[in-house]
Amino acid sequence: MATHLMLLSTTFTLSIAGMALHRVHLMSILLCIESIMLTLFISMTLASLNATHPLATTMPLMLLTLSACEAGTGLALLVATTRTHSTDHVSNLNILQC
Repeated sequence: MATHLMLLSTTFTLSIAGMALHRVHLMSILLCIESIMLTLFISMTLASLNATHPLATTMPLMLLTLSACEAGTGLALLVATTRTHSTDHVSNLNILQC
């Protein structure tokens, strides 16, 4: 079990580092966020398998639902940004401009 925890923590750390260091395209940031959510889903699923409480099994499903909503919203923002700015480079985006 310790190998699974080490692998999940390494995956989570690499996803956070990838999101922090390689912020060139909006799509790469969205992929890093999705890998973070997938790592959290797997760790919550493993934790719910060891728990005896019946409500512990619903938490991974709620996280997966929120992750799917986040992915849809992120892709909609990617399409809208690409249409308005004609690029998905994060450096070209300025939040202060409308």
